[in-house]
Amino acid sequence: MRTLFHDRIDAGRQLGRILAGQSWVEPVVLGLPRGGVPVAAEVARALGAPLDVVVARKIGAPGRREFGVGAVTAEGPPYYSAPALHTFGLTPEVMAPACERERAEARRRLAAYRGGRPEVEIAGHDVLVIDDGLATGVTAMAAVRDLRDARRVVLAVPVCAPDAVVEFEGEVDGFVAVAAPRRFDAVGRWYADFTQVSDATVVRLLGKE
Repeated sequence: MRTLFHDRIDAGRQLGRILAGQSWVEPVVLGLPRGGVPVAAEVARALGAPLDVVVARKIGAPGRREFGVGAVTAEGPPYYSAPALHTFGLTPEVMAPACERERAEARRRLAAYRGGRPEVEIAGHDVLVIDDGLATGVTAMAAVRDLRDARRVVLAVPVCAPDAVVEFEGEVDGFVAVAAPRRFDAVGRWYADFTQVSDATVVRLLGKE
């Protein structure tokens, strides 16, 4: 299987070229930490737009925390995947303690990433939410639902599962992907270098803006 991107910087540049060819009203670029931020930084550069983050934390199933049944941001309502809840026999009420733990962590990370800088204003702006790829989409869904003050919300990724756009119908005003391979498998398969992004890298990239 061939790769599509050398690394997240390459992916961001490819995505940025597509987005730069569209019309935006005072665009703001928000990266999903950690992997989405290097991609978002290149998009922000291509659009000449401010860069910030929207932190969404996966809510893992009991005993299987790597399996996200939902996600939550620092302030917005949690999002749960109904099929995932059904699979594990769970309810939002049962998951409430885990949700609040992840919300607290989202708040902590948001404060650490911004380092005292005020958040970028989104009211009346076109907001582009960027990640390095989209598989289940639970964190991205929580993120876009937290941005109701924006003029428009567009979710943009370098690569996604082919049915991802269907999941976001009615949730976003636009969806952009460089590629949606039929045999998607996993986000990392499409990158030659998919090295984990550190918190320090996120802080450094945000500090450049």
